[in-house]
Amino acid sequence: MKQAFKDRRTLFLVIVAALGYFVDIYDLVLFNVVKKESLLAIGLSGAELEHYDTSLFNWQMGGMLIGGLLWGILGDKRGRVQVLFGSIVLYSIANIANAFVDNTTSYAFWRVLAGIGLAGELGAGITLVVESMERTQRGWGTMVIVTFGALGGVVARLVGGQGAAWSDALGLGLQGWQMAYIVGGALGLVLLALRAGAFESGLFKKALESTSVVKGNFFMLFQNAKRAKMYIASVLIGLPIWFTVGVLINKSHVIGEALGVRGEVITGDSVMWSYIGLSIGDLFSGALSQWLQSRKKVVLFYLVMLSFCVAVYLLRSNVSLAWFHFMCLMLGASTGFWALFVTMASEQFGTNLRSTVTNTAPNFVRGATIPITLGFSALTPSLGANHAALVVGVICISISAICTLYVDETFHKDMDHVEL
Repeated sequence: MKQAFKDRRTLFLVIVAALGYFVDIYDLVLFNVVKKESLLAIGLSGAELEHYDTSLFNWQMGGMLIGGLLWGILGDKRGRVQVLFGSIVLYSIANIANAFVDNTTSYAFWRVLAGIGLAGELGAGITLVVESMERTQRGWGTMVIVTFGALGGVVARLVGGQGAAWSDALGLGLQGWQMAYIVGGALGLVLLALRAGAFESGLFKKALESTSVVKGNFFMLFQNAKRAKMYIASVLIGLPIWFTVGVLINKSHVIGEALGVRGEVITGDSVMWSYIGLSIGDLFSGALSQWLQSRKKVVLFYLVMLSFCVAVYLLRSNVSLAWFHFMCLMLGASTGFWALFVTMASEQFGTNLRSTVTNTAPNFVRGATIPITLGFSALTPSLGANHAALVVGVICISISAICTLYVDETFHKDMDHVEL
């Protein structure tokens, strides 16, 4: 691992990308941490609160769908670094504005804009690192980015819980959820200053010099059957990750009630424990991938582990709150192939489409949370929350396993090529 970071410029790039993803995850999960407090503050309750609990999250995910496409194309046409700057500015402004909403329309508007902004951070960072590090070492770089970045979810829970105390100490007179959004926006603006030292990918500069190479054309991904299948498979590999986040964790209060958990299940706590697990899982998956010199074997191993954890989580009833939180931790750890999923997608394609793929793949998976949660909601009345989640989970994990077997192994793949 030490060999991977001997170049100080590359080390700086990895550190900045990791900090960026930390802020990205903080803002991404913050709504699920403060949603009840914020929705109560703007006057919602009962069934109306439960409705907007889901719909506002879906608006944010819809924004990420749009942003993934927008920033991905811009990254291939204008450069990876420009995407980093633009995305940070947008989601920082959106989160600060989110602290002052007083109705669901404005709340949804700023969640969409925040989602668009957040969509550019991970893909641009991973693309830069993949193109800047040696082929046998780049897995270490993506491992550091995602392992550290996942801790942003933990900090979101801590800040969400202490926001009111911070506001009182500073004499701002804000509620806790408002302070949490402001902190997220402020972190982004601080990060913007660090981004000034980021350097552009050499492979992108090389591709930019060629006038004959088409750059950032999303539709090129579907111009031949093999490329289209590879792209679709690269996206679908990530489905179980956001099934876990979007249903098992974000709806943990509903599932906990169905399972008869002994104690109050608070979604913010479930988020915190799952993201601690995710950070641990990403650390081990990255190291294991480097040791085995394979991405696919590790993803398949994690899918088996996730299947076991999902079954235990959903089929054991009348458990203690401590056990429930432990299973949230294990679910997070079992989805720790997020870094490998994004890295594999990035490594499958040429320089002229790499940013497009690396930005759209994770954000299309995040956007898939919308049909996943809708499917869960549709099945819940007839099957119950736990069995509805089990059905949706089996579908997502099965699709992911098939797609993992289909895509190419990319550990040793050379990144210096373009798609024609």
